[in-house]
Amino acid sequence: MFEYLVLAGAIALVVVIAGLSKWRNGRFSQRSKATTAGPSFDVEALGGELGERATLVQFSSAFCAPCRTTRVVLQQVADIVPGVTTMEIDAELHLDVVREHQILRTPTVLILDDSGTVVTRASGAPTKENVLASLAAHLPNLKS
Repeated sequence: MFEYLVLAGAIALVVVIAGLSKWRNGRFSQRSKATTAGPSFDVEALGGELGERATLVQFSSAFCAPCRTTRVVLQQVADIVPGVTTMEIDAELHLDVVREHQILRTPTVLILDDSGTVVTRASGAPTKENVLASLAAHLPNLKS
């Protein structure tokens, strides 16, 4: 009988962890304004250009299926919001940048402000609505 209780507890724990993981997938972190400003990101050193208002940086890898969807979503957002650009970085080719920004999985999306400061990030494939909401929440100049 005890074995069945342990098994039931383990299954319940796995279900809860899987649910939380699925819920967090693709969501941008919601840090307070005081702690939002992250490290600066050198887009030019990686061959990109900062957007006038924001830059969406995606870390991808060759075997990542959700990365293709994320690429399309970020491009759609850049097409909708003036002054927003996108940049894709191959995580396998830029391990130094991956380590510096603590990228643990692909896709990971960083949102940079107009000066190249990381204001928020999401691990997993975000929806277009999540990206637009995060841009509006973290970059006041995009609310207009």
